[in-house]
Amino acid sequence: MIRKPRRAGVYPDREVDCREAMEPGFQAIIDCMIEAGWDREEIKRSLRRLMAADNMMQKENAKVEAELAIARAMIRPSRPRPW
Repeated sequence: MIRKPRRAGVYPDREVDCREAMEPGFQAIIDCMIEAGWDREEIKRSLRRLMAADNMMQKENAKVEAELAIARAMIRPSRPRPW
């Protein structure tokens, strides 16, 4: 079970709390990968690439969402004028 933030919103040390909450699961993944035969350097490179791919995907998703919002606004039927 992953520990939740101490409180909602931004607070000092929230990022530290996030890392601490992530640590057990992260270590379990590393241990399983090593046990499966991967070495630590391969794992580190792969994690960096996964993070880069996730960042790129988030940017692309945001771009598509913005384009969809514009397209929806352009095809929205105009309201009849009250005169």
